[in-house]
Amino acid sequence: MAMGLPRTHRQGRLVAAAGPWLAALGAGGLAGLALPPLGAPPLVWLALAILWTLLETAIPRRAAACWGGVAVLLSHRWLLALHPLDWIGVPAPLSLPICWLLLLLCATLAGLLLLVWADLALRLDPRRPGSALVLAAVWGLGEVLLAQGPLFWIGLGASALPGDPPLAALASVGGAGLVAAVQVLIGWGIWRLLCVRPLRFSRRLLQVVLACLLLVGVHALGGVQLAALGARAAAGAGGVAEQVLVVQPAIPTREKFQWQARRRLHRQLQTAFLEAEAQAADLVVLPEGALGLDPELAAPAAVELLSGGFRWQESEGAEPEQRSALLRFPPGAQRHTTALDKARLVPLGEWIPMAQLLRWSGLSAVGGVQPGPPSRLLARPAGNLAAAICYEIADGRSLAQAVAQGGGWLLASANLDPYPLVLQDQFTALARLRAMESARWLVSAANTGPSLLISPAGQIVEQLAPGRPAMQLLRVPVLHGRTAYARWGETPVLLLLLLGLGWRWWERSRESTEASPARLG
Repeated sequence: MAMGLPRTHRQGRLVAAAGPWLAALGAGGLAGLALPPLGAPPLVWLALAILWTLLETAIPRRAAACWGGVAVLLSHRWLLALHPLDWIGVPAPLSLPICWLLLLLCATLAGLLLLVWADLALRLDPRRPGSALVLAAVWGLGEVLLAQGPLFWIGLGASALPGDPPLAALASVGGAGLVAAVQVLIGWGIWRLLCVRPLRFSRRLLQVVLACLLLVGVHALGGVQLAALGARAAAGAGGVAEQVLVVQPAIPTREKFQWQARRRLHRQLQTAFLEAEAQAADLVVLPEGALGLDPELAAPAAVELLSGGFRWQESEGAEPEQRSALLRFPPGAQRHTTALDKARLVPLGEWIPMAQLLRWSGLSAVGGVQPGPPSRLLARPAGNLAAAICYEIADGRSLAQAVAQGGGWLLASANLDPYPLVLQDQFTALARLRAMESARWLVSAANTGPSLLISPAGQIVEQLAPGRPAMQLLRVPVLHGRTAYARWGETPVLLLLLLGLGWRWWERSRESTEASPARLG
């Protein structure tokens, strides 16, 4: 008769089996909490070092997937603030389950992406420096691609803010993808220092010194870039500038289509025009969707107006398409003359695939909208600008391209209600990173916040109190010239990828050469 394992042995195996899962849960949670609004890179590096360690466990792919899923569960927890969804017709019993479903779908996708990354790591042998370079570059490029997709991702590229501005300043060289790749490499270095088999003291000391020099070198390079961005900001402060009056309506999204809310916005806009004339403002800015479904002003605009609203795009031989847009009203006009359509729409909230076939326009209170062209450049007689509507702020590449085409400053137009302050802080971190990538002043105009002015060095110069109706005149210098990122995009990350591939090829060639004599013998 077969005897079972002693109880202590069974418990030991359970503990050994639970170890990777507990490590993945803890490190993923640490990564999710270390992202903005906290923005603490050392905690991110520790979480990444544990992720690299998980690749040597018995369940590397599943543990990595758990790490990614937990990180997104915490970083995107603000999705639950959508509840209740009764204001867009969702029955109360379904509201909270739908919000949880959205959050779980995002977490699941993150887990799948980490699973694929871990599988690639195991194929390349993550202990090798060449493999580490490849995997870091793949992570960075993956974040850039995700930022251009339909979902709102807060990745490692934004995690350097607000805690580590010199590290974030590397974005002016290679964008958020480079910042993410560097942090993945830092995590790999910590893993190799702390988790490899013991070495002689002298060799271990040499490794520690080299790692510290590398960390200091990365921050020194970032510090040089940060100083250069600060110099651009100082030089532009005394040059050509636009006087921009930002209006923060603070009208809850659940109420914005009601008659009383429309009257309140009308009064705020008239007050803004009077204030703009009194202070000689060049431009008044309202946030995303402020003018609603019928964007016609009750009276001619006293000065140029940029406001979010909805419009119909008519094309010959096709049905009219409703679009969310940034509308431009010249002085003296009651209707907009030009518009920049929102290119990235909120899945389910504004748009779903094949909506015409499914006869469902999503959860949007406006009945569903269609995306516009990808360019983020808004042409104006006073000077072109690069604009992001809502979570298009996550896509640094599109804004950098608009800057390269002549955008003199950046505008972020958003609603962000009913989301909590944690999302506003994440939005602020992304806005600061976008300013640093392109070396441009950035104005954010949001319904409940963040409404602020950010310098090219990523510093918050002015900020309106969140959640309250307010307006403020901001002096926005118009800058020219391009950063390395605006010129070459992700080229530095691609070079890192090529370097890693070349290094890995050299490592394998050397291993094959060393193994040949042994086989002959």
